[in-house]
Amino acid sequence: MALEGQLQEAESKMKKAVQVAKEDFSSIRTGRASPLLLEKIQVDYYGTPTPLNQLAGISVPEARMMVVSPYDRNALSAIEKAILASDLGITPNNDGSVLRIVFPPLTEERRKEFVKTSHQRGEDGKVALRNVRRHVKEEMESLQKEGEISEDDLMRGEKELQRLTDHYVHEIDALMEHKEKELLED
Repeated sequence: MALEGQLQEAESKMKKAVQVAKEDFSSIRTGRASPLLLEKIQVDYYGTPTPLNQLAGISVPEARMMVVSPYDRNALSAIEKAILASDLGITPNNDGSVLRIVFPPLTEERRKEFVKTSHQRGEDGKVALRNVRRHVKEEMESLQKEGEISEDDLMRGEKELQRLTDHYVHEIDALMEHKEKELLED
């Protein structure tokens, strides 16, 4: 049935929007070291933008320290530049063979900034969900106008679409709430 296909497509796109939001939240620094923070950093490796995790091993020996060990020692300075240029606000210590990143405890002001950032990313995720809902709703209405589905099917489809939207908005809200708690605790 055409309506079922529309709803399955909507759910698939909404799951992807939640996954993107989850990845965005994981890249917001909390004061604890996490390799996920460096996941989106691109390093200019011999003129080619390369993900940092393909150029170096990343370990967390302590709660507030991360060690980046490049596979190619010649890439060390390029990795250091990429980390400095990122919006993480961290400065790596270069000892010639590895980069040590020490995460100082976050100030109250910085925590509030990160909470605002997480709220913005959560809103972006919810906007993506609403865009999927709007697009699928328009497609279902055109199916009804073309006579492929009845008005009752359209109503049922819209209810199911709204239920899906509410479910995934709730998921993003839960992710946002979790991130906020994480940011505000010491």
